Amino acid sequence: MNTNKQTVLDFYELGLNQKDFAAASKLVGETYTQHNPLIADGRSGFEEFVGYLRETFPELRANVKRVFEDGDYVIAHVHGVRVPGQKGTAIVDIFRLEDGKIVEHWDVMQPVPDEARNANSMF
Repeated sequence: MNTNKQTVLDFYELGLNQKDFAAASKLVGETYTQHNPLIADGRSGFEEFVGYLRETFPELRANVKRVFEDGDYVIAHVHGVRVPGQKGTAIVDIFRLEDGKIVEHWDVMQPVPDEARNANSMF
């Protein structure tokens, strides 16, 4: 049996890393509420976003560093790198699933700085 955590990991790989909307859309519910203000709601919003990534950032990688599952919620700590060699972005994504499908998404993003006032990694 597939877990919600595995569904989200597959979503990252298929939708963001491979930019394969057709495959990733099978992991999304009939309704998909998007809380990122730059992405439209629904499957069509997700399809538009994947197309944008494919065109603008074809080498983008979402590297999941940790993932937590609590019932219908999955939280992922992700290192997003749009262009190889860039520092990238530290991201926390929150997904809500129903019946094993992603139906809602929130995110919080912070650029990885060139310098830090401590020796701790963001990951």
